[in-house]
Amino acid sequence: MSSKINVTSVLLAGAITSLMAAAVHAAPLAKEDTAVKKEKCYGVSLKGMNDCAAGPGTTCQGTSTTDFQGNAWKFVPAGTCSSIVVPGGKKGSLKPISA
Repeated sequence: MSSKINVTSVLLAGAITSLMAAAVHAAPLAKEDTAVKKEKCYGVSLKGMNDCAAGPGTTCQGTSTTDFQGNAWKFVPAGTCSSIVVPGGKKGSLKPISA
């Protein structure tokens, strides 16, 4: 019986140590991610890869029905949206693009 308790204690201690180590390593990444300013950029996402807003009848993320749909947006680093060029020569927009 005591060997069962010892094994369980060792496994529990190992699991807790692993979780703590993962949290310590992930914390700096989370801080860096929040430091990057983002903006909504319409017309640059691929079909089903939008972050939100894909027009009437859609729920949100991943619901765009065509590539580079004008009313679907993707988060991009701030200041880069209007410089993104998609096939056909169109550029990203900070406002929804009408068809």
